[in-house]
Amino acid sequence: MNVFQKMEDQLKQSPKTIVFPEGSEPRVLEAATKLAKSGMIKPLLLGNRDEVAQVANQQQLDLTGVQILDPAEYPLADRQEMEQSLNDRRKGKNTPEEVASMLKDVSYFATMLVYMGKVDGMVSGAVHSTGDTVRPALQIIKTKPGTKRISGAFLMQKGDQRYIFADCAINLELDAPTMAEVAQQSAETAKMFGIDPKVALLSFSTKGSAKGPMVTKVQEAYKLVHEAAPELQVDGELQFDAAIDATVGKLKAPNSPVAGHANVFVFPSLEAGNIGYKIAQRLGGFSAVGPILQGLNAPVADLSRGASPYEIYRVAIITAAQAK
Repeated sequence: MNVFQKMEDQLKQSPKTIVFPEGSEPRVLEAATKLAKSGMIKPLLLGNRDEVAQVANQQQLDLTGVQILDPAEYPLADRQEMEQSLNDRRKGKNTPEEVASMLKDVSYFATMLVYMGKVDGMVSGAVHSTGDTVRPALQIIKTKPGTKRISGAFLMQKGDQRYIFADCAINLELDAPTMAEVAQQSAETAKMFGIDPKVALLSFSTKGSAKGPMVTKVQEAYKLVHEAAPELQVDGELQFDAAIDATVGKLKAPNSPVAGHANVFVFPSLEAGNIGYKIAQRLGGFSAVGPILQGLNAPVADLSRGASPYEIYRVAIITAAQAK
């Protein structure tokens, strides 16, 4: 069974409420109406009711089952509760006036709905930048206990082939500890998709074939992962061909438990990861679902601004599955 079918079947048994801050965006609206009809997600759109209805009418979309919340009409008592909760979370770093101003931003408003348990997760980024989505999440929801950083992974899928690529969205520079943490987070994401993780820490070098600080960083990351999670199948540094191709892997890294069979790829920099997933998507014909934010205390998804309605639909399913 397709991994998304499994998630959908589980969610139909226990539907989750997902908030979409970009409620009047046509692609978001199309995804939300399909999700509502599916019976597995209860979409909550933020926005002016008339604007949302107008866009839906233009798109010939049925809003049955779609909840619309205009933050400007949020009841006073509920707003005061939200302001107090945000002030407490910020531990006095902002004045009451600043807190009230922050909540006029739909990204902060939606993030607070997640933090306060009024919804199960949030999907944003069709219009807003990654910073607009991630900043409130880091300030309010924060990272899981024992986790220092978040990262962004993509599920790359074509036919029966499924891979995880990370970090493709968040950390501009990955030092060895960051790369190690991304590797462990990505292994957990792989399991969510029914993938038995075999993690390759990527480089332009395989097992010392090249020298330099960029290579040393990956070697150090491997040591950190192996110490923290000795049960995890992981290796590095590996070039991509050695990680993915069994013949090349056997030649370049004959004693590796991962070479030639990797399915989770951790890139040494954001630029490499971002370029890599887009090459696989545009030239390789893989669908790219994500970015999936890893390491947060509650599920928040940051869409690619070029995301299609179908991609938004799938990211919402993953976000709801993370809530489970």
